[in-house]
Amino acid sequence: MPNEHAILSASSSHRWLECTPSARLELEFSDYESVAAKEGTAAHALAEHKLKRKLKMRSERPVSEFNDEDMELYTDDYADYVFEQYKKAKRYDEIAQIFIEQKLDFSCYVPDGFGTGDAVIISKGKIQIIDLKYGQGVLVNAEKNSQMMLYALGALKKFGKEYDIKKVKMVIFQPRRENVSVWETTVTQLKKWAEKKLRPRAEMAYKGTGNYQPGSHCQFCKAATKCRARAEEKLKLAQEEFKMPPLLSDAEIESVLAKIPDIKKWVEEIWNYATEQALKGKQWNGFKVVEGKSNRKYKDEKMVAEACTKAGYNDIYVKKLITITEMEKLMGKKVFSELLGSLVEKPVGKPTLVEESDKRPAIVTVQNEFSEYKEEN
Repeated sequence: MPNEHAILSASSSHRWLECTPSARLELEFSDYESVAAKEGTAAHALAEHKLKRKLKMRSERPVSEFNDEDMELYTDDYADYVFEQYKKAKRYDEIAQIFIEQKLDFSCYVPDGFGTGDAVIISKGKIQIIDLKYGQGVLVNAEKNSQMMLYALGALKKFGKEYDIKKVKMVIFQPRRENVSVWETTVTQLKKWAEKKLRPRAEMAYKGTGNYQPGSHCQFCKAATKCRARAEEKLKLAQEEFKMPPLLSDAEIESVLAKIPDIKKWVEEIWNYATEQALKGKQWNGFKVVEGKSNRKYKDEKMVAEACTKAGYNDIYVKKLITITEMEKLMGKKVFSELLGSLVEKPVGKPTLVEESDKRPAIVTVQNEFSEYKEEN
């Protein structure tokens, strides 16, 4: 098996397949594990333990500071789902097998390429790969997901001949987004993609050749903040954004609207990076570090209460319920729903403009309502 850290990882394949030099560029930056990443690692460990116990395999329950009621419920859901998929496979093929945290080597297509499949189920003619995504920031789709396709290629290399595999089923299980995304393809189609796109792009990425290509895949790239190609793209678009609206056509405005969220994110990343460096002593021409705004607070609430009471002020406390989020965390989602579900309401949110791909239904605007009225009359 290759080294522990692959240059061309499966999880970043969506990026280096589009921007081939990015993988080598990222090597210039140190690794940083965010709180969300640590939480995801803890969830994977707990989910693995629960699944092994369901399969009557030996496992020691992991301990983590991130374990809470929600993680218990979500990992239960994952373990239940995978176990049910395994039982279905056994009904179809009594010698079906399941492999947990299976090492998968796809280096025949990607130099030094390897990864770990959360759950791999093998049955007659089919491989099913299930991947737990504990994050909730980005909705993950299984269809043509390069990470899953690489895992599938690794599983085919290991099990394909022995089980005469013809089809591959890939599942993304993302409990915090209530998302179970499934995509199925044939081995023929998968290998066609691997030969036509994957192999040549992977060779370029390993060598660090090709052109830098900014896009949505830049998210989570270690070099994103300082990447010149990305900066040039954002600044060019910003020039269009700051023109007076009358100079732009509706089509131009629509084009800009689609890219504004990414520009805002990029600007925030640059600002955060510059602030972080300034706190380490970096001097930026025209900028300085100052104390941020803050609110007054009591040094010692007990002493304040005693002083007020002694002075004759007694109406000094406010008693109110803790927030819904705090209450849900206190009780756990299941108990909260059973006990208080009927007593909680969600007011209509402030209208906001989003992309068409957003899953929320469109609301009726004044113009739309007027148009519908005209059609009815």
